[in-house]
Amino acid sequence: MEVVQDRLGDLGTPLAEVTFVVVDLETTGGSARDCGITEIGAVKVRGGEELGELQTFVNPGEPIPAFIQSLTGITDAMVADAPRAGEAVASFLEFARGAVLVAHNAGFDIGFLKAACAAHDLRWPGHTVLDTVRLSRQVVSRDEVANHKLGTLARHFGASTTPDHRALHDARATVDVLHGLIGRLGSVGVHTLEELSSYTSRVSDELRRKRHLADGLPSAPGVYVFKDERGEPLYVGTSVDIRARARSYFTASEQRRRMGEMVRLATEITPIVCATTLEAQVRELRLIAAHKPRYNRRSRHPERAWWLKLTDETFPRLSIVRSVGPDDLAHAGPFGTRASAEEAMAALHDAVPLRQCLTRLSPRRPTSACALADMGRCSAPCTGEVPVEDYAVTVAEAAAVLVGDSRAAVAALRERMAALSSQERFEEAGALRDRLADLVRAASRSQRAAPLASTAELVAARRTARGGWDLVCVRHGRLAGSSHSPVGADPMPYVAALRASAEVVAPPTGPGTSALPEETELVLRWLEAEGTRLVDIDGEWTCPVGGAAAAHRELAPALGWAS
Repeated sequence: MEVVQDRLGDLGTPLAEVTFVVVDLETTGGSARDCGITEIGAVKVRGGEELGELQTFVNPGEPIPAFIQSLTGITDAMVADAPRAGEAVASFLEFARGAVLVAHNAGFDIGFLKAACAAHDLRWPGHTVLDTVRLSRQVVSRDEVANHKLGTLARHFGASTTPDHRALHDARATVDVLHGLIGRLGSVGVHTLEELSSYTSRVSDELRRKRHLADGLPSAPGVYVFKDERGEPLYVGTSVDIRARARSYFTASEQRRRMGEMVRLATEITPIVCATTLEAQVRELRLIAAHKPRYNRRSRHPERAWWLKLTDETFPRLSIVRSVGPDDLAHAGPFGTRASAEEAMAALHDAVPLRQCLTRLSPRRPTSACALADMGRCSAPCTGEVPVEDYAVTVAEAAAVLVGDSRAAVAALRERMAALSSQERFEEAGALRDRLADLVRAASRSQRAAPLASTAELVAARRTARGGWDLVCVRHGRLAGSSHSPVGADPMPYVAALRASAEVVAPPTGPGTSALPEETELVLRWLEAEGTRLVDIDGEWTCPVGGAAAAHRELAPALGWAS
C-alpha cells in the first residue's frame, strides 16, 4: 500500500501496512521565515523494512553562518551547485507521496517544508505527521533517559546510526527510534495508525485495552449503548458513524472524567443503526428516558418537566404544575426547571394584571385588596368591585399570550424594557428581557407542538449530503418511522413502504402524551429546517400568525436570545 491517507477514515490501519517517510532537515537557522534549508534527508519504511532513501543538499540562497557550518559540517562550497529549495522540496514531496511523515521535533522540519512550499507555489499535501519527540515523552520516562533528544533516544534504543546533525544520518537514527517506540506501544495494545497518532499516556492501559469493544460496530449512523456486566445501560449516545465515535472513548480525544469511569465499567457496546439522523436522536431520547443511564446527564427525567397554565375557577390565576390535562387549554411549556417557569409567570404578570394570590375567590365574599392592586399590577377581583365578566377580559388577554396572539403583551414588555434602559436601570431591563425570553420560548414550544400533536399523519422529506432523500413519518407529534430513498431512485415507493410500516400512534389524551415533549421538539426542528419538503399530511399543521413562535423569531436576534 502506497496511499495511507485514503484509509484514515477506517480508524484502524494496521501499522505494518503504513508507509512512513522519516525526514530530517539541516538549515541556516531556527526561523522558517528568515532562514533557508541546506540539506534534506529522508528514509521510507513500511513494516520494519526500508523501501528507499533520499538525500540532497539545498542551496539556501544565502551564506551559511559559521557556527552552523561548524555544527553540521556543511559549507557554502558543498551547496553552491545544489538545487534551490523549490526544486529540492518538490523532489521530496514526490518521494513522500501518500506516506505518513515522521520527524524528531516535527514542528521544526515540517515548518520549513511548508514555508518552502508557500514561497515556491507548491501545494502542501496535508500529510499525517508523527512527532517522535512527543511520542517519546509519553512512552519513555525520565527514569530511563536524561532527556528526549534524538542522540539520547538513539543510544537508548540501540540505533544503528549515530545522529550527527547531517540530515540522512539523523533520519536513519529517527527510524530506529520510531521502531523502538512502536515496539513499546505494541505491548500496551497500540497496533493501528489512529491509535499511534492519538496516543497519550493520560489514557490508561486498562482503558486502551478495552477498545476491542468497538471492533465489530458498524460504520453507520445511529445509536450506541454502553452496557455493564449485567447488561444494564451505562450511557446512550448518537453518531453519524457509530464505530468511529465508540472508538474515540478509548483515546485521548475523550477527556470527560465521568466517561473514563463509565468505560472502565462497560463490558459491551450495543449499536442501533438508524435510517436517518432524526431517528437516531429520537431513539437516544427514548432510551435515556426508559433506562435512565447513570452517565447520561440530560433527558433522563422528562416526567420532571414543568408547565404554566391558567387555573379553572371563577377568577383564574397562573399556576405552575407538573402536567397538564385535556381540559387545560391555556398553557405553555414544558420548562426544564421550575425557576424558568417562575420567570415566565413573572413576565406574564408584568404584561397582564392577573391576580397573583393563591386564595380561591368568590364574587359573593369580597376581601380587601393587596399591595399589588395599589401598584396597578392586579385588577383586584378580590374586592368584589370587578365583575366576573370584566375579569374574564383580563384572563382572555393572558390566554392569548399562551395560545394565540402575543403581540400586544410582547410590545408592552418591550416598551417597559426600553423605559428601564432609558432610566439607566439596566439590571432591571435585563431581568425583564430574560423573563420575556422564558415566556416566549415556552409558549412557542407548546403552540408549535399542539397542531402537530393533533395531526394524524405527516410525511416529509429532505435531501441529504450523501444523495437521495431522508423520509420521516410523524403521527400525533411522535416519530412513527423513518427511511432513506437512495440517490437516483423514485422516492414514492419508499414513502409508501414507510407509511405501511410506521408505528401506529393513538391520538393524544392530553398535551404531550403521544411523545416526549423533547421528541416533538426534535421533530419540529427537523420539519422546520430549510430544504424540508412536505410530502403528505392528514390534518392541519398551523401556528398563530401573531403567536409566540413569530415573536421568538423576531426578538431572538435583536435581544441576543438563544434559539
